[in-house]
Amino acid sequence: MNTREVTNQYRLNKWTEIVRECRSSGQTISAWCADHDINPKTYYYWLRRVRAAACEALPSLYSQNNPIANPIVPVNIPVSTVGTDFGDQEVLSDIVIRFGAVTLEIRNNASATLIENTLRALQHVR
Repeated sequence: MNTREVTNQYRLNKWTEIVRECRSSGQTISAWCADHDINPKTYYYWLRRVRAAACEALPSLYSQNNPIANPIVPVNIPVSTVGTDFGDQEVLSDIVIRFGAVTLEIRNNASATLIENTLRALQHVR
């Protein structure tokens, strides 16, 4: 790792700390920035960089070559389907997942990518 990469990683770690501190403070971003003498434009720049780094890290976390990092569980789809009434139109769902207040209904023609991304997103629902 060269000095530029080390410097970028150091800055990214500091910015991540700052974003976490701001988010956990309970204050608005503008109030928190004013209390800490940080320009809100600078804060949003740091936030954008932290988010970009997090998005870049996702493919390496969920590599298809690493079965442990890809926790997709096979689901047996029953022959009968569950119907959901939307006004005068009934939509048939092949899979219904209830997680607390969240209900997810997936139709059999949903793409594997959509299902995979949805299940990954559900891992972060609390």
